[in-house]
Amino acid sequence: MGAGTEPDGSSRSDEEWERFLRESVAGVADAPKEPSARARDVAKRLRAEPGRGSEGWRSYTPARPKRRTGWYVAGLLASLVLLVVALAPGPIVDLFAGADSSASAAETARPTQAPPADAAQRPTVEEPFRGSPAASWASGAAGITVPKAEAVGWMSAAEVKRALARSRDFLVVSGLDRGVLRGERPEKAIALINPHQKDVQDLLKTAFRTPSEKNDPLLLFSRFQPSRTHLVGDVVKTRGRLTYREGERGALQVTADVTFVYPVTRADTGGDDEIVRTIVRRELVLSWDDPAKVITEPGTFSIVSYKYDMTNGGCGAPTGYFTPPFGTDRPADEAGAEVDPYDRSVPVGRGESSGDECRRATRS
Repeated sequence: MGAGTEPDGSSRSDEEWERFLRESVAGVADAPKEPSARARDVAKRLRAEPGRGSEGWRSYTPARPKRRTGWYVAGLLASLVLLVVALAPGPIVDLFAGADSSASAAETARPTQAPPADAAQRPTVEEPFRGSPAASWASGAAGITVPKAEAVGWMSAAEVKRALARSRDFLVVSGLDRGVLRGERPEKAIALINPHQKDVQDLLKTAFRTPSEKNDPLLLFSRFQPSRTHLVGDVVKTRGRLTYREGERGALQVTADVTFVYPVTRADTGGDDEIVRTIVRRELVLSWDDPAKVITEPGTFSIVSYKYDMTNGGCGAPTGYFTPPFGTDRPADEAGAEVDPYDRSVPVGRGESSGDECRRATRS
């Protein structure tokens, strides 16, 4: 095979091979068949000569375009993040709240003391929890700690997990649902209560029509009268936990101990932005009974007991709603036992009846 002759018998000049190699670097030429020894010498000479095709060879680096693309994408994402932070810093801060040392860790056991005193700061519409321990509490259902599920009584671990989730659902729809807080009937919460539990069903039949000391919807549900009271913002702060053990007849007995903090203002403010925090701590004991031993319906529980402590929720005859005191509504000589509504180190009710007397908050 002579000089310039390819394996298939074709012949290429040095100039043709030199042109092909330059075009192949640029990605515009079709590769020929295996080049001859002379073609390989030409390619070697092109690589060795300064200025001849050197820029093309350097630019043909697979890693370099990828590296440029990566930096471009990273730069674009960084710019977008900075823009989002500038426009809406609040959600970004909440997203990384787990790394914020000022945020309270989830409550997994009863604390041994009350939270420390806070700087005296008045709440505002923008910061309704300012100046209170609730400022560092979680929001909504996130503040209710649910323990790890294990088999108890007649329930497997998976069934206990579902029952714990439904127990927390009851707390959410009875104390956090916006419609219920505006005074609507808590249908979703009622649907979780055993319809065969006569004493509780009797309470529910009369509580919303004719509330009384004995049959008051506030015993189980948080409600405000929208014509009088407006909730401030979309957040209710919570702190508390669920615990469980085996109850009577092998039932799963769940105890909920949760504090709810509701920032509210007068419905007709008249330019007055006075904010009052109604603070309610509830303790509910729920029994998930074995249907083979107790008449019940699937997915429902019986209520063993209920009690609550409340401050800034109003006094006097039951109305079926919390009635926070605003301005001149607040009694000049507030009576009743003093209580720190944020102190979760003591039992609910402190051994007395709960919810049926005025308590004076040492801080709100």
